[in-house]
Amino acid sequence: QAQLVESGGGLVQPGGSLRLSCAASGIIFSRYAMGWYRQAPGQQRELVAHITSGSSTNYADSVKGRFTISRDNAKNTVYLHMNSLKTEDTAVYYCNAKLILINYWGQGTQVTVSS
Repeated sequence: QAQLVESGGGLVQPGGSLRLSCAASGIIFSRYAMGWYRQAPGQQRELVAHITSGSSTNYADSVKGRFTISRDNAKNTVYLHMNSLKTEDTAVYYCNAKLILINYWGQGTQVTVSS
């Protein structure tokens, strides 16, 4: 049974940094494209960053230059390094694993950017 478990969220001041982790189990991790999404209260879930099985990456314009997505296939884990955090980055962050029509989601981790 596939499972994605996010960790690393929390409260951080504007300008600070956090690293989110998503540990996958029950899937052949290296075959999956992985993504980080976020959802703020009252807003739709949006893609933040994406990394293919071949480690090509793309980012939402709002986080380019501040966030970095990476993956460690040996640890079945994808990371989101977040720097220069802004109050508008506050949201629940979700991990996603996708292979063709197969789609798995984690339970989410809260990131709050506030002074």
